[in-house]
Amino acid sequence: MMNEPKLCLATWNIHMGVGLDGRRDLARIVRVIKEMSPDLLGLQEVDNHMGPEGDDITMLRTMTGMEVIAGPTRLRASGDYGNALLTCLPVRDVERYDISFKKREPRGILIVHVDWFGETLQVAVTHLGLLPQERRTQVRSLIEYLSKKNRTPLILMGDFNEWLFWGRPLRWLHRHFGHFHSPATFPFRYPVFRLDHILSDPPERIWSRIVFKNATSLIASDHLPLLATYTR
Repeated sequence: MMNEPKLCLATWNIHMGVGLDGRRDLARIVRVIKEMSPDLLGLQEVDNHMGPEGDDITMLRTMTGMEVIAGPTRLRASGDYGNALLTCLPVRDVERYDISFKKREPRGILIVHVDWFGETLQVAVTHLGLLPQERRTQVRSLIEYLSKKNRTPLILMGDFNEWLFWGRPLRWLHRHFGHFHSPATFPFRYPVFRLDHILSDPPERIWSRIVFKNATSLIASDHLPLLATYTR
């Protein structure tokens, strides 16, 4: 999977593993992951509840062979829910921050420090809220956390839920990460909205972004996965 000096990055909102057919099928999600063969994969809407075969995090780790770092945003008696990072690279450190907006669904940012042939990459995964005011507040918090000293090289991936190209959250992110243009990933059948993004600081390290579309990914979730190539 790893092939220096390039990394395959991916982000995907897996909709709790529930597909177009209404079935919750984590094995189907894993099939898509294996077909993409990413080195680093940010997931959103990971529903980590206990089932007959164990919780989702354990199943993802076992079925993909990748290390899985959880970034829960909701803790429940039946199991947590939120973001996760799957990685083929060694993990050096993990940070978790709460960026929730009052009286709205809890949101967070997961930052995982990984080693890439002696270079430490900081990989952030997030899922922003549905309301404009909510996203504005969250992006300000996001940029504050991602602007700390010694943050670069940095990768940010996730579902930003920003429908408006001219919205302030995207303008602020453009200022921080440079101009970016992501393909549409939502809704899955006929995608028209660019909700999912993979960004980099420095921005020139990402040189391609494509949607991963095949027969399985078209029914596995309500979003399509986004892939990017990352270079030194």
